This record gives sequence, structure tokens and C-alpha cells, in this order.
Amino acid sequence: MQVVLTIVISIVLGVIGFAAGVTYRKKVAEREITSAEEEARRIVNEAIKSAESKKREALVEAKEEIHRNRSEYEREVKERRAELSKQERRLQQKEENLDKKLDAAEKKNETLADKIADAEAQQQEIAMIKKGQLEMLEKISGFTVEEAKAYLIANIRDDVTHEMAMKVKEVETQYKEEADERAREIIATAIQRCAADHASEITVSVVPLPNDEMKGRIIGREGRNIRSIETLTGCDLIIDDTPEAITVSSFDPVRREVARLALEKLIQDGRIHPARIEEMVAKAQKEVNATIKAEGERAVFETNIHGLHPEIIKLLGRMKYRTSYGQNVLNHSIEVSHVAGLMAAELGADVNIAKRAGLLHDLGKSIDHEVEGSHVTIGVDIARKYKESEAVIHCIEAHHNDVEPHTIEACLVQAADAISAARPGARRENIENYVKRLEKLEEVSKSFPGIASSYAIQAGREIRIMVKPEEVSEDQMVLLARDIAKKIEEELTYPGQIKVHLLRETKAVDYAK
Repeated sequence: MQVVLTIVISIVLGVIGFAAGVTYRKKVAEREITSAEEEARRIVNEAIKSAESKKREALVEAKEEIHRNRSEYEREVKERRAELSKQERRLQQKEENLDKKLDAAEKKNETLADKIADAEAQQQEIAMIKKGQLEMLEKISGFTVEEAKAYLIANIRDDVTHEMAMKVKEVETQYKEEADERAREIIATAIQRCAADHASEITVSVVPLPNDEMKGRIIGREGRNIRSIETLTGCDLIIDDTPEAITVSSFDPVRREVARLALEKLIQDGRIHPARIEEMVAKAQKEVNATIKAEGERAVFETNIHGLHPEIIKLLGRMKYRTSYGQNVLNHSIEVSHVAGLMAAELGADVNIAKRAGLLHDLGKSIDHEVEGSHVTIGVDIARKYKESEAVIHCIEAHHNDVEPHTIEACLVQAADAISAARPGARRENIENYVKRLEKLEEVSKSFPGIASSYAIQAGREIRIMVKPEEVSEDQMVLLARDIAKKIEEELTYPGQIKVHLLRETKAVDYAK
């Protein structure tokens, strides 16, 4: 029983303790809630105060910004109004100036109109006075103006004609005798002081070979090497029974010289194949161009002529490879320059003009196979292009009487040209005609579109033509060959027949790196 009581008491005490703990916790929770509410009210109040403070600050800043913007705007408006005022004043001043100028111009126009009217009135008055005086003179003399002129001229002519005729005849006879004698002396002296050797140009060159085996190497497998040489140089290689020699034939000495130099280089090098041939031909062409320049400078130095344009010097050098009736044109021009200068010195004429015109008189022959027109016309155009004097141009233009010579230097160049050409052995007609025929043959071939180059070979019995592969197709080549042959038949005169040989070659080049 006592145990039960003890248990009951323990339970009661536990319940009481539990109730006391609950009550204590409730009071603590209430205190914490009250504290939290107070803290929340404090935070809310502080937030409200902070928001109101920031709101006031934002309003102050906004007002300051508005004030600044308004001040800046007012300043810009003032500046623009001031600028507009300046421009308005400037425009107003300009308008005032224009008004003043217009008024002045109107006054000047009125003054000029008055002056013109006065001048016209004076001219009319002068014309009336002149007419009255002429009428008075005609009445006094009994002649009109035209009749008086005719009368005076007839009287003077009758008095002077006879005396003038007698005097002119006497003077002409005297001066003709003296001029003939003087001219003989001058020409003889000039020829003696300028003696020159002459050799007719030939159209073949012989290239010596170290041995006959070299002929086969030059011909190449199935003739590819010789074809390559002939195609690149435009010359004809003649390989016959002549021991250790090859003949290079071409009417154009420049091509012949290029072919000769290229062959000599190939023989010396020993490697003969199409690529090497092309390289050597290019080197030979460079050497010939250098020789042309050197020959032009030699001609200028030899004749002591200064101030020539470099292009004219090059054209002079090209004349080393040009012949006229078998006579070398460059040597002929140098000789004409010397002879003309000597005769000009004897006669007291301008030696420099005579020598300069003598050197340049056949300048057109250097490119007459490339440009349309006679060598005189071409030479005049070249001289005018490179700013030669009109005196020199007139001498060039008159040296074949295309125009009448009106200076003593032009007459001297004519005479010197005739002297140089008339020397025994200086010229040969057949070569000139032959060269002209071959040049005309190449010119006819090049007149068709799509032609890259053309060469007359085999002494004019064959024309070898290289076409542009991008412009002329394989099928078109047949028609083109027929058209060229037909035009040659219509325009040229030649013995036998001419073979028209068209070649079309396409190359592709790349480099391994």
C-alpha cells in the first residue's frame, strides 16, 4: 500500500512539474514574441525614416539636375541666338554690299552705253568725212580710187620691168656660174673628208660547228630541236653537206643575229633541248638589245650630237640591223650627218641642225615594218613626239621632196643623202626589193585576228605563223590558213608558190617548291 502511495505521489509530482515547465515556457515565449514585435516595430520605423530621408535626397538631387539642365539649355539658347544674330548681321551687310555693287554696275552700264553711242556717232561722222574727201579727190583727178591705183601700178611696172629683168638675168647667170663651181668644191671636199667603206648586206650567217656530230644534236629527235629554234627565232636553218657549218637564213638581220648568238651559246653549252633553246634565245635577244643601245650611243658619240631622247638613241641603234638597197642604214645616216655638217660649215649654215637632221633623216626606217606609212612620215612623227626642233623635222620631211625644202639645211641633207647613196657599191636594188617583199608577206599574215607572230622563211617560199591557242581553235586553223593564202594571192606578186604553215601550241608551266 505504501508503494502504491509512493507511485501516486510520484505521478502527481511529475504532472505538477510538467505543468510548471509548460507554464514557464509559455511565459518565456510570450516575452520573446513581445521582444520580436518591438524589434519589428523598431525596424519598420527605421526603414520608414530611411526611405523618407532617401526620398528627400532624391528630390533634392532631381531638383539640382533639373536646375543644371535648365541652366545649360538657357546658355545654349543664348549662344545660338547670338550666333543667329551675327549671321543675320553678316547677311544684311552682304545684301547691302550687293545692292551697292548692283548700283555701281548699272551706272557703269549706262556710262558704257553712252560711250558706245558717242563712238558710233563719231564713226559715222568720220565715214561721211572720208567719203566726202574721196569724192572731192576723184572729182579733182578725174579718176576713181581703183583707176588711180591701176594707173600708178601700170606706170611703175613699165618703168621697172625692163631694168629688173636685165638685172635679174645678169645676177642669175653670175651666181649660177659661181654656185656651180662652189658646189663642186664643197661636195668634193666633203666626200674626201668623209671617206667610208661600203659592203652590201647579206641575208645569211654561217655558224661554225666543232664537229659534224653537232648537226644531229641541233636537229634533235624527229627534228624537234631545229623546229624549236626556227619557231622561236623566225629564221631558217640550212643544214647541208658543208662540213662543220650551219647556215642561218633570214631577211631580218635582227632575227638572224639572235639565231646566230643562240646557236653559238647552245654549241658552247652542249645541252641542246627545247627548254634550253628557249632560254638561250631569250639571252641572245637581251644581248642584241644591249648591242642596239650601244650602237645608238656610238652613232651619237661619233657625230657629236647632244640632247637626243633615249628612245631616239635606241631607234638609231636598231638601224644597225636595217638595210636600204643593201646599204646599212645606220652607217648611211652617220655618213649623211658628217657630209651635211661639213657642207653646212663651208656655207655658213647651222652645222648642228644639219648634222642632227642628217643623223635622223632615215629614223622612220627603224620601225617602218611595224608602223603604217612611209619612213619619212614615220620619222617626222617620231621626231615630233620626242620634241625635236621644227628645223630638224622639216629637214626629215623634205629629204625625199615630200614637201618643198625652204631652208639651206634641208637642201644640204638632201644632197648628203644622195651623195652617200650614190657611192659605188653602196646600194643594191635586188636585196631591197627582196626584203620589202618578205616584210609585206609577214604584214599580210599578221593582219588577221588571233595571230601571235609570223616569220617568212625559206627565202619567202614559206610563211610560218604562230596562232594564239585561246583565240583560234583546231578547226578554225584550216579556214584561217585558207584565208591567209587567198589574201597573199590577191595582194602580193611572187615567183612560184608560198607555203602557209600555221602552228598552234599550248603550254602549261608550274614550279615544284
